[in-house]
Order: sequence, then structure tokens, then C-alpha cells
Amino acid sequence: MKKILFAGISAALLAVSVSGAAAQTKLNRNEIINSLQGAQQKVDVSADELQKAAFENIQKYPGANSPGNLPLWDKLASLRQFNVEITFDLNSARIRPESYETVGVIADALHTPYLQGQTFFIVGHTDATGPRDYNLELSIKRAQSVREALVTTFQVPGKYLQAVGLGEEQLRDPSKPDSGINRRVQLINVGYR
Repeated sequence: MKKILFAGISAALLAVSVSGAAAQTKLNRNEIINSLQGAQQKVDVSADELQKAAFENIQKYPGANSPGNLPLWDKLASLRQFNVEITFDLNSARIRPESYETVGVIADALHTPYLQGQTFFIVGHTDATGPRDYNLELSIKRAQSVREALVTTFQVPGKYLQAVGLGEEQLRDPSKPDSGINRRVQLINVGYR
């Protein structure tokens, strides 16, 4: 039954942009696998450290906008990753029904032998609308919601998925902080742990 479910899901397309790509592209399961698999550099950054850095950045630089990249982010920038738009209810961590297909395609890719046994950060991002501390908390809840859906609905082993929220602390387009392009979920392959 799982094979039939995953084969059906893999036929679906999802809007994803590979890290560094300028425009969003429709990707299928195999393209997700290709964007995430491959040799990883040794990076000693934990999900807890990354989460803590986001909280500290807000405390260190209070106000409307973050001054720039989180220091730990540079360590993760070279890793295999992709961004995906998953829609949520307004001011909520509830995944909208139309995005469950997207989460299913991600799960299908994570179930393949090419990615099994590797650890992934599920990183939630928001735009800069609203208070930074609120956005950070909301992004944490949204990343946890995606992780929970992958684990409970699609049976991806939870020990390989770590949810992190960065709010608006790592905008994709800092020149347009309120733009929807900044609202995204990112998967980062941090290798075997």
C-alpha cells in the first residue's frame, strides 16, 4: 500500500526552487532527490544552535529589521537544500489542504534509498510583516507542523527530521522584506548524524 501511495504522490508536481535559482520551478520527486543528495561537507551546527542564534539575534538587534545573515547560516549555505512554498492559514501553523500534496512529494523523496538515513533541517521562514519575535515563534510552529505531517501522515522517520524556525531573520530577498518570496519552508541536508 505504501508503494502505491508513494508512487501516486511522486507523480505530483510541486513548486520548489533549488537554492541559488532565481525563479521557482516545478519539481518532481526525482528532482527533489537530486537537489538534496550528494556529498556533504562536515558541518557542526545543530538545530538547537541555529534556533538559539535566531532568538539571540532579535535580542541583540531589537527593532524592525535584522542587520544581516545569522553567523551560523553561512555554514549551512553550501549544503544541499531546496525551498518550497507550503501555505498555512493566516497567523496559524495549520497546513492548508492544498499543500498536503507538496508535503507528500517531499515525503516520497525522503523515503528513497538515496536520502534515507540522512538528517534534514526543516527550516521555517516568514516575511517581515509583524513583530520579529512573533514571526520567529510562528515559523517554529510551522516548521514543527511540516515535520509532524511528514512523520505522522507520511511515515518519514522522525529521528532524521529537525524543525527550526528563523522567522524573518534570514530573508530570501532582503530588499523586499514584506514580499511573499520570503515565506517558505526550506529543507537542508546536514548529512549522516
